[in-house]
Amino acid sequence: MGAMNSRRAWLMFSIAIAAYMVAVLQRSSLGVAAVEATDRFSVNAAALSTLAVVQIVVYAALQIPVGVMLDRVGPRVLLTLGAALMALGQSTLAVAPTLGVALIGRILVGAGDAMTFISAVRFLTNWFDGKTIPIVTQLLGTAGQLGQVLSALPLALALHAWGWTPTYLSAAALSVIVVIVLGVLARGRGPNELPFVQQSWAASAHQLRESLRRPGTQLGFWTHFVAGGSVTMFSLLWGFPFLSIALGYGPTGAAGLLTIMIASAAVSGPILGLLSARFPLRRSNIVLGIVTMLAALWGATLAWPATPPLWLIVLLLVFIAASGPGSLIGFDFARTFNPQRAHGSASGVVNVGGFTSGFVLMLIVGILLDAMDRTRGGSGIPAELYSLESFRLAFLAQYAVIGAGVGFMLVARRRTRRRLHAEEGIEVAPIWVSLMRAWRHRFR
Repeated sequence: MGAMNSRRAWLMFSIAIAAYMVAVLQRSSLGVAAVEATDRFSVNAAALSTLAVVQIVVYAALQIPVGVMLDRVGPRVLLTLGAALMALGQSTLAVAPTLGVALIGRILVGAGDAMTFISAVRFLTNWFDGKTIPIVTQLLGTAGQLGQVLSALPLALALHAWGWTPTYLSAAALSVIVVIVLGVLARGRGPNELPFVQQSWAASAHQLRESLRRPGTQLGFWTHFVAGGSVTMFSLLWGFPFLSIALGYGPTGAAGLLTIMIASAAVSGPILGLLSARFPLRRSNIVLGIVTMLAALWGATLAWPATPPLWLIVLLLVFIAASGPGSLIGFDFARTFNPQRAHGSASGVVNVGGFTSGFVLMLIVGILLDAMDRTRGGSGIPAELYSLESFRLAFLAQYAVIGAGVGFMLVARRRTRRRLHAEEGIEVAPIWVSLMRAWRHRFR
């Protein structure tokens, strides 16, 4: 057993990053292949969105069961099983002759992906102290997005050079490597790790119900919901057709623009981690600020009379990317307001949030794109199906879905603050009151 934040702890951090990075690649590998998949399986936009949505549905549906299993068997077992399932799923997708077989592959990818992030977060809590955990969690999320880089540029280039089957078999091989690394290097018990008690399923169910009832868990869920929905929808499916066809940047230009999101996440993630650690009572304000700015930028982009200028698209991508690390603040709420024995269950509940809003948005956008195409005769040609005018209408769905989530988040925040005051005597004043107090104190 080593000391917390030791050299071995940072080795485990590197392993967690590798596992998550590859999982992000597998998760988002369909996004850059949206146009190729449309041709390969001869499907329309709604059917293609189903191929992505089924993966996210499986991911979201498994979060709570995976969280319960995480509290029972520990993170290393689930990280290994997740990587193995993703390898099998990508291999299935690689050789899929029909949409039905491809769906099976994406179901397996979604199941493996469901086990990865919350297991990696729990893995890190076993090795790092409490003050460091918000920072390493953000670093995990940020560094893991390197998988998005691999899917945005190298995977797109590989699809063009090698074709569908060799590209996805190569992606599957990366998950096999993760399985081997976890089996060889990720051994031993972390200094912050509690022994796993083999409790009954009834006891696990009771623990889950207790976690669900905690306002802090609900606040974490809605935080993840409002901050994670747009980035999930955009990065996993509709961002690439929007950039490459609707805005006319082409496959290479779109892949290059998507890497801007990675750079933004690389900068904003650590900053948000430091802010969360420094101002734990203002974490929800950080998230709401990001979501408000993103709503304003989407409004400007969709209302622009002609093709939006490049600077506006870049600014939009920067804030879409920042909302990804912003959604991770939901896990801080789960960790802060739950006992350690229930962290897995609480994290599973939280992680459902962003992917629920994400797959709802993916499906609605696909339906609206098809509806707009039918009004023009239903050609199904990508240039018409993914036109800018169609996306202008389809992307408006974000305001309804995310707006509803903000309302529920504010209710959960009020209940969380009320309990915090009742149990610990801590009163959190509205942000404007705190700012006025700080201003008066400064000029006394």
